[in-house]
Amino acid sequence: MEEDTGTASPGSTKRGCNLDAPCSPKRVKLDMQSTIDANPHTSSTDTPRSGKEFQKRRDAAGYPKSRKGKEKDGKNTGRRRRDYPEAGAGISDPDGREALEKAPRLPKRQSAILLGFCGSGCAGMQIQPDAKTIEGVLFDALVRVGAVSSDNSNDPTKVSLGRAARTDAGVHAAGNLVSLKLITQISGVPDLVAAVNRLLPPEIRVWGINRVQNSFNARTSCDSRKYTYFFPSYLLIPPKPGSGLYTTSHCQAVPSSKRLSIDEIHSFWVESPPDSSKEDDLQRKRRWRTGPEAIQRLREIAQKFEGTHNFHNFTVGREFSDRSTQRHMKKIEISDAVVYGSTEWINVMFHGQSFMLHQRKMVSALVLSCRTGTPPQIIEELYGPRQVFIPKMPALGLLLEYPIFESYNRKIASVNEGLSAEDAEFRPPVDFDIHHSKIEEFKQTYIYDKMREAEDRKAVFDAWMRSTDAYSGDDLLYFNPKGVIPTAAVVKRSERRKNPFREKRRFDVTDFPDNSKVEADEADNDGDEQDVVLDKAQLVDMEG
Repeated sequence: MEEDTGTASPGSTKRGCNLDAPCSPKRVKLDMQSTIDANPHTSSTDTPRSGKEFQKRRDAAGYPKSRKGKEKDGKNTGRRRRDYPEAGAGISDPDGREALEKAPRLPKRQSAILLGFCGSGCAGMQIQPDAKTIEGVLFDALVRVGAVSSDNSNDPTKVSLGRAARTDAGVHAAGNLVSLKLITQISGVPDLVAAVNRLLPPEIRVWGINRVQNSFNARTSCDSRKYTYFFPSYLLIPPKPGSGLYTTSHCQAVPSSKRLSIDEIHSFWVESPPDSSKEDDLQRKRRWRTGPEAIQRLREIAQKFEGTHNFHNFTVGREFSDRSTQRHMKKIEISDAVVYGSTEWINVMFHGQSFMLHQRKMVSALVLSCRTGTPPQIIEELYGPRQVFIPKMPALGLLLEYPIFESYNRKIASVNEGLSAEDAEFRPPVDFDIHHSKIEEFKQTYIYDKMREAEDRKAVFDAWMRSTDAYSGDDLLYFNPKGVIPTAAVVKRSERRKNPFREKRRFDVTDFPDNSKVEADEADNDGDEQDVVLDKAQLVDMEG
């Protein structure tokens, strides 16, 4: 729809306009209104509508009401206008303007791309301007292979790009799903999956491309997601005696005048030499092995996450009254500890309908409750209206296993009755299990091995453990043997806290070059997360 520039074309008659000079749009609207007011009985042949109807259909500025909000609806956000070819290129039309030579339009089909990736070195899953992301690399490969036309190559929203789960920077995924409209029949490309994989780095793999129903949406059609978090078992060792966290977690249970006996101090620290360095402690931590009692305690605490709860304390930017913080966890499973190399590892599997931004806070609450002797009931306390701060675990241990589409698969099962795979109406189910062997091989090479190698070289989890133990403020006072949230630990948005817990940016990455440092200092602070302001649209887009 072209805008009225306010310039009278030859042969036209606009009331109140000098035909020899251009009129501004504002002047046109005012003159038209004054003419209507001055001639209330003007016939319909002179004016398109009566003065009252004119006012009714126009806003205070004189613009049609139907235009309200058009410039703010975001439909064209991020889109670029097509650049016309230089003079001499293309075919001239009768007016002497250059016309574009367009490639023939090829049919697009709603499709689902099943993929896996190692997130190291990427700024997350979702496309971002001026940043390397998983979707950005994938979309570029689709354009180059011809599955996305050049007309749509500058704006993924033109092909309705969406994802089942959005992962943060550095987070890995053995399985994720992207939905978009693809050109699936490409001349000279008999195997689209193989062609796309040849253009992708080995850290990003496409497992399959499914034709799906037109109504399919990667996020809304997804029923649930499975995540796994891996961490060394030495994180269950209680805080070092004399450390900040040790003091705050014990001061509420043990009178300050009473000294703990040797029997009340964990055996790991009893055996530690007085002059032991952090390097010596790390070697002993890696040789340490947890027992069945600690694993059982973890499982008892983890059960408190199952069911539907208010997870406002396990994310940022959400209030207790926000209904979107209600999430349903189907199952939390904790496997027995397994030794890889010199370190014992534990993995926790979270199966939930959807997850809030910074779900690593759930693992942190689980681990810190266990190592401080806090009763499982503290998790229920954290669902309550009082706002507290929960630190995030390192990003290194988080893995998206795969999204699940049970409802969609049941729906198409009935549609596919009586059809063969060759029929045009047939739609295959979204199933990651058929790619199991390839996915497991990829996980071992590009995720597990790299995760353990990064921990062996940089001791990421030990650095996080010592950074947390060093904190002596009030923010973590709720980790105590009573399992209650003291008033001093409650966060009030309108008040500045004394000595707030400062998270370190270095624990949000999974890629550690040889010359990088994991030790966190004050310059590495991530700021106070209570200052973070995100609107609901941003938060929804950042969750999965």
